[in-house]
Amino acid sequence: MRSLGLDIGDKRIGVALSDPEGILASPFTVINRRDESLDIAAITDIISQQQVGRVIVGLPRSMDGSLGKQAEKVKEFTQKLCRRIQVPVEYRDERLTTVLAERLMKTTKTKRRARRDAQAAALILQGYLDEEREPRLP
Repeated sequence: MRSLGLDIGDKRIGVALSDPEGILASPFTVINRRDESLDIAAITDIISQQQVGRVIVGLPRSMDGSLGKQAEKVKEFTQKLCRRIQVPVEYRDERLTTVLAERLMKTTKTKRRARRDAQAAALILQGYLDEEREPRLP
């Protein structure tokens, strides 16, 4: 099943997509935030066109694990998105994914800030996919 990863920010939404087998996440695109309804429509279009079966949303927690103002914004946006789609949505802790994405981009000499958001979404999604494949303890 193909999964979609989202890194929701105030200016951009990083989007990542898994392969159909749900093994590898890759940066897909960046949605420049304009209007909430247009942003949600862009995501729903991707879900439909790419036959996505699950959405993973990065939830920005504080370093102590608490939810701050940005996390509340993400949850509010995600609730609105959930009203428009028919696939399950799950949150994933995204602490430090943007920092990790920046480091990864430095090693590959990628400069575009918007691309960082898609890379961060891929890191969020890849973490989820890896956890899903791990055997569960009884």
